[in-house]
Parts: sequence; structure tokens; C-alpha cells
Amino acid sequence: MSPHRGYILVCENVEERAAKLQEELRSKRVVNFVKEKFLVEDAKAAIAEAYISEEEEKYILIGAEEFNVYAQNTLLKILEEPPKNIVFILLSPSKSTLLPTIRSRMPIQKEGTKKGDLELDISLKTLDLQAVFEFLSKHKNVTKSEAKEIVEALYKKALTEGLQPSGAILENFDTAYRLLELNSRASVVFSFLLMGFLHEN
Repeated sequence: MSPHRGYILVCENVEERAAKLQEELRSKRVVNFVKEKFLVEDAKAAIAEAYISEEEEKYILIGAEEFNVYAQNTLLKILEEPPKNIVFILLSPSKSTLLPTIRSRMPIQKEGTKKGDLELDISLKTLDLQAVFEFLSKHKNVTKSEAKEIVEALYKKALTEGLQPSGAILENFDTAYRLLELNSRASVVFSFLLMGFLHEN
């Protein structure tokens, strides 16, 4: 891991963990952007702070129970190419609150989270229309938060099956999160994602 790139920290209590990190890094300059919901204006404030030049390492803590999709998109470029001596640490209660394009830019560290990873009974490598239909039937009545967990599990499934999601597929995952934020039906979102894999196969 590049020392100037930072990482994502998945933890149970974002505020408590941020306070602990500040204590651990007390010999360094630490700027805290921890909110209940991280919005576009918070992302812009964090970016502005990152561009204030530093002689030594400065740690920027970005944490929230919920990350606005547009706020995450605002952060993409700076997370990929942070200014000199800037280390970003993103704190989140779950990987599924962060877009795949954010997660692909930073290593993920996981600490005592409450839930285990959701396992799905589907193979993306050997996906066919019948499997898509069965999956949609099984998961048609899930809640918004359950739908996000399923999208996260599909992303993980792709990686564990050795599939390297293309740029288009990564974009599909980002779109899926956006659609769920806009309260689209879970079955529509799952169908959109799975058909993308079917097309790749």
C-alpha cells in the first residue's frame, strides 16, 4: 500500500473509531470529516483541505454511516491521485455503503463488524437466463438495505469467481447503487446487473 494513498476501514462505530485514530496519529496532523451522512459539500471541504500543502504527512479522515453517491463521485479523482503528503482514511460501517469505483482505488481493512458477508447461491461465471430468473424470484421482496448487501455480495462473487469486472461492469455496479438510492425496485436493479454479466459471458 502506498503511504500516500490511504485505505478504507470498515468498522462498527465510525465516530468512536475516528476518535481512536486521531489519538493514534496524534503526532501527525489529522483533519476529521466524520458525519452521520457524508454529502457533496463535505466531499468538497475534504478536497479543499487536501490541497492545502503540507511539509509532512497529513491524514484526512472521511467517515459516515451513509455516503451520498454524488459525494463519493466527487472524491474519486483525489482518491486516485492524492496531493503530496496526503493520506486518506475512509471509515464506513459496511463496504456496501461505498461505490465499487471507490473500493477499487483503495485497500480495505476490516475490523470486528457485526455481520458476516452474505453468500449468494449463484454463479456469475456460468450464468444463464434460467439462473437470472430464479435469482430474481428469490430476491424480489428485499428491503433497500438488503438490496445493497446483495449488490455488494454480487460484486464480491465476481471477484471470488476470478472474474475481473470490466469498466462497463464496474459502472453498472455504481449505477445499481444510485438506482437503489433513488428507491428503484430491487428486482429491476438485480436484473440490470445480472444481464450485464450474461452479456460479458
